[in-house]
Amino acid sequence: MSSVRDRFTAAPRGAFADVPFAAVPDAQWNDWRWQQRERLRTIDAFERVVKLSAAERHAFSACSDRFLVAVTPYYAGLIADDPACPIRLQSLPHAAELDDNADELDDPLGEERYMPVPGITHRYPDRVLFYTTHNCPVYCRHCTRKRKVSAAETMPDFQQLELGLKYIEANSAIRDVIVSGGDPLTFSDERLDELLSRLRAIPHVEIIRLGTRNLVTLPQRVTPDFAAMLKAHQPIYVQTHFNHPKECTQEAFDACARLADAGAVISNQMVLLKGINDDVEIVRALNQKLLMMRVRPYYILQADPARGTRHFRTPVETGIEIIRGLRGHSSGLAVPHFVVDGPGGFGKVALVPHYLESSDEGRHTFKNYRGETFEYVDP
Repeated sequence: MSSVRDRFTAAPRGAFADVPFAAVPDAQWNDWRWQQRERLRTIDAFERVVKLSAAERHAFSACSDRFLVAVTPYYAGLIADDPACPIRLQSLPHAAELDDNADELDDPLGEERYMPVPGITHRYPDRVLFYTTHNCPVYCRHCTRKRKVSAAETMPDFQQLELGLKYIEANSAIRDVIVSGGDPLTFSDERLDELLSRLRAIPHVEIIRLGTRNLVTLPQRVTPDFAAMLKAHQPIYVQTHFNHPKECTQEAFDACARLADAGAVISNQMVLLKGINDDVEIVRALNQKLLMMRVRPYYILQADPARGTRHFRTPVETGIEIIRGLRGHSSGLAVPHFVVDGPGGFGKVALVPHYLESSDEGRHTFKNYRGETFEYVDP
């Protein structure tokens, strides 16, 4: 494992040599609670670490009422002095967030529409999404839940969590629970252990999934104690959200290794974002790195039409072409599903390139990834 780990680079503590984080002791830097407390939230805090453009300073002030800014020191350290830096684009406000477009929605996936009790979205027959917190280490600018993530008034209280648990317990068709937010790993080990214990005690709950971006934005959160706690609740599936190879650091590698060693199955849901990862070579590099980290590329998600995110969205054809460029050119393990989540709550639809050229009386003509045609005849 060490030889594979050596192919990954440790995250720097800022884009410039004189950043204040350089003097932070390792024990403090690697304390996830310190990282959470010291998140960069203001223009002044960011300007101690990165050079902001005039447009970024304006967007900071103009967008603050719509969606808060928060970035861990660790993730801020990945921001380069480049306006096209993929970490910068995901972290810092952009003036385009203020644009109002008719096709954008506050609740693009219709989660509230399928909410029988507060905090539970029950769209599919056998699984539910359990909204447990409004908090995240980093408030991603493309977030599909911008309507409530970062907003203190949306934080589920004890009574709401109890209602959610009772709903799951009362509905025997539910076998799969996705614990989400916000990010549930912002809870303490003790609080998350209690929540998982309550879910695991429900006889018909077979699978528990944790939706988290901590592996990307705060990998220090996955301590040995946390991994040991999680191991007691297996099977646990961890769904994370790497969007660019630059996010695949040694710290992220170590966090994934602890989870995988504890028996967790880790999958990645990349969101297709204009100017960040809408390129087959970037996606191929990301997915190959993820496989070395024992993370299975699971989904490429077409960006949801959330309010203020049009500048991130690509044509649907872009995702299909990326899948075309992955198939045959990389291991099948590195080829995720490309899905569009139907706006308004219609659910996910998978899209693939068209390889079937024609069919006639059981004789089918296909074209492979090299453009070669071949026939298959039905028995």
